[in-house]
Amino acid sequence: MPNRMKTNKFDCIVIGAGHAGAEAAHAAAKIGAKTLLVTISRNTIAKASCNPAVGGIAKGQIAREIDALGGIMGLATDAAGIQFRMLNRSKGPAVRSPRAQIDKYKYSEFIRDELEKTPNLEIVEALVAEILTENNQALTPIHWCEGQVKGILCTDGRIFYSGAVIITTGTFLKGIMHLGSKQWAGGRLDEPAANELSDCLTKLGLEVKRLKTGTPPRLDAATIDYDKTQIQYGDENPQPFSFMTETISQKQIPCWITYTNEKIHKLLLDNLDRAPLYTGQIKTTGPRYCPSIETKIVRFADKGRHQVFLEPEDAQVKTIYCNGISTSVPEDVQEQMIKLMAGTENAKIIHYGYAIEYDYCPAVQLKPSLETKKINGLFLAGQINGTSGYEEAAGQGIIAGINAARLLDRKEPLILGRDQAYIGVMIDDLLTRQIDEPYRMFTSRAEWRLSLRSDNADRRLTQIGKSVGLVCEKRWEKFQLKLSQIAALAEVLKNTRKDGASLWQLLKQPNSPIAETLADLPQIKHKNFKPDTIEAVVIDAKYEGYLVKQENAVGKLKKMENYKLPDGLDYDRIEHLRAEARQKLKQFRPYTLGQVSRIGGITPADITVIQIHLKKHHKARPQ
Repeated sequence: MPNRMKTNKFDCIVIGAGHAGAEAAHAAAKIGAKTLLVTISRNTIAKASCNPAVGGIAKGQIAREIDALGGIMGLATDAAGIQFRMLNRSKGPAVRSPRAQIDKYKYSEFIRDELEKTPNLEIVEALVAEILTENNQALTPIHWCEGQVKGILCTDGRIFYSGAVIITTGTFLKGIMHLGSKQWAGGRLDEPAANELSDCLTKLGLEVKRLKTGTPPRLDAATIDYDKTQIQYGDENPQPFSFMTETISQKQIPCWITYTNEKIHKLLLDNLDRAPLYTGQIKTTGPRYCPSIETKIVRFADKGRHQVFLEPEDAQVKTIYCNGISTSVPEDVQEQMIKLMAGTENAKIIHYGYAIEYDYCPAVQLKPSLETKKINGLFLAGQINGTSGYEEAAGQGIIAGINAARLLDRKEPLILGRDQAYIGVMIDDLLTRQIDEPYRMFTSRAEWRLSLRSDNADRRLTQIGKSVGLVCEKRWEKFQLKLSQIAALAEVLKNTRKDGASLWQLLKQPNSPIAETLADLPQIKHKNFKPDTIEAVVIDAKYEGYLVKQENAVGKLKKMENYKLPDGLDYDRIEHLRAEARQKLKQFRPYTLGQVSRIGGITPADITVIQIHLKKHHKARPQ
């Protein structure tokens, strides 16, 4: 598509159009910032380069939070989903998580179309070489220093100026692909790496490290014998991801399950001397919770088999993603492995699994807004911050986009607390933990998960999305209607009695059968309450006592979170502070006492010492 831009000046520039970049650009532009999205190719916008799915344990909560704020991931999932499942349905609402297989081509197309019709947003194809700062104007001798971001320089010489830049480069920074002994530069399969930009970040004074991830082989779906596998269907009544979607109407497609076996394990063990992970060819750390199959057989040597999900990548079921056998062993070993697995004995490999090493910037270099501490106006979001997963990336992207727009408007940044959203938990974790492997979200990471449910993401965040200018009137009106219905239904339940108790009280009893028949009760049936309204009220009633206790605990936490530390606090001057604590605090530079408490190696005694110092020397007060 020809470049029709009439200017090279923008309010905000987003580098990279993956899941983080798409949400960042959409958010900044929709709020009102004139935004430029820079991508290597329009055809790879929001590309599902790994598994063809959105959601999962805790990830589904993040996807719904993005939607509640006014993002586009949920809408795209509903439009492109080919199988929807609610995970942990038999468990409590706090750990239930939606997941959907997607047609990865339709998903990418939906996101691209949404971005192309977003006001204030332009898209250009280019590869970025440098971030320009106030003392680096590209046409003068280069002088790198801390300062204010001014724009970007592309490898083809084009310059674009802006007061805010968001980097969302995924695995492209100095990406190196591995397949057996083969190595080549690349950000993804058949896409180039971004080498110059990585060097630029180092020159700007940012710390740059390396991580690793990988993918499994993809198979020709027509060459698989599904009779030898277990079929896995989706939910009979699919639940949408977006609060704006009424129903899922498209055809649902099954997945299939097969397993590795001892012959496959022996094959891999016999060829570990050819596996890049074990030859020393790959020197970086991969995701602990999504290891390669060769790592699994070594780490779990007592297991005779490992589950493999055969997941369609498109609605026509042309290709299959082998979820569970991520690998970088040579082609011939991958071919033998596929031939030894039930159902895939005669399957044709469309492309082989591979590993990729890439640069990232430890997130301790960021403010809670995701703006870098060294360069004003420069934001980082997604895998560049050490995370893995589409949802984690998109969650950071929408926050970076919101805060870039708010920075330009001279407004306070949006910082979600750990008690408000999984997105808040994730960002806080990144800022207070030593990340030495790709970060992945789990429900266990959220101490307030009882209230951070997928069903109530809108009640937690839509008001916030409205306040920052990201929630449209249509979404707001629908949300207000839902709130009024919830209030009305709760009133009915509290005023309707059965066997001497209100329906509200009966719902609070363990294993109460009332919840299953609530929609059919005469007092409720004629009012036509929607299923999501009934679900919300049932959960509210059942967990009322627990939530009250949690709210009290959150209140105590907020005292620590609101106790902000002075800018430039000199930890070397704090008497009686342990050497380890001093070292950690100087490294992480926390913003509140709450963050101090979550840094590894910090004790309650250290916090007391800091509080005494602040009262004595800074006259600090909780804000």
